Amino acid sequence: MKSRPRWRVSWAAAPAVVAVTALGGFSQVVEAQTWRTVTMSRQHDGESSLDVRIRYGVGRLDLRSAEPGLLYSMRLRYDEEVYEPVADYEGNRLRLGVDVIQRKIRVGERDHVGQLDVALARGVPTDLDLEFGAGRADLDLGGLSLTRLDLRTGASETRLDVSSPNPERMRDATIEVGAAEFSARKLGNLNAAEIVISAGVGQVTLDFTGEWRRDADVVVDMGLGSLELRFPEGIGVRLRKNTFLTAFDSEGLIKRGDSYYSPDWDEAEHRITLDVDAAFGSIEVAWVR
Repeated sequence: MKSRPRWRVSWAAAPAVVAVTALGGFSQVVEAQTWRTVTMSRQHDGESSLDVRIRYGVGRLDLRSAEPGLLYSMRLRYDEEVYEPVADYEGNRLRLGVDVIQRKIRVGERDHVGQLDVALARGVPTDLDLEFGAGRADLDLGGLSLTRLDLRTGASETRLDVSSPNPERMRDATIEVGAAEFSARKLGNLNAAEIVISAGVGQVTLDFTGEWRRDADVVVDMGLGSLELRFPEGIGVRLRKNTFLTAFDSEGLIKRGDSYYSPDWDEAEHRITLDVDAAFGSIEVAWVR
């Protein structure tokens, strides 16, 4: 049975304005935007796991852990002529975001941007599947108990932060980045056995600091752009690369055979094996304390 979330709606509707212009036989419909804000939430009721899917197309996205006692909360600011909110919970499956109901050519004030703020339960083992299109996303996974992560972004500026250690042993994390600027901080806190990152065009920064409790295999497939890899001192690193027309700054790594190793690889308590496939760009290695 689907659960109906608690929700509140507030609005300050902009009057619809329609103008038709002709230029060389081309007609264009221009409409003002009508904005609504809806807030939804649900209390935690003993759920032992969550399967969360979030879909958001264009705007600003913020994700974080929820206050104690909440299973989730969502605040959405949206253009009601184009989108409708999605907040469905059935069994352990939670679906959040928006559906497109009408495609129009729309002109609004520049500061009128849709926004989705989501908070998810602490302490509940969660599979998270998140797809974000264009805009800016700030995602803090600290405080969540993640068993799996599947993240996809489009033409966006995305900041991923794992601000505190994940108490669950994550099976795998998959991140797909489009034409974007993407940075991930404290990936060691994911507690993942495998991390796969695919990037199209843009600037990607991967920070592998955090609390490492197991070895990990990391695969990075980079198209056109720059890739910065930041490693904490004390972690064992083996880097294998397959590159084409890509500059490589291997600071702090020693080449042995077809791989590059950190000096303490053999003695390190935890190790990262990193396979990088890149073309037309640059790879830079940095060490941080």
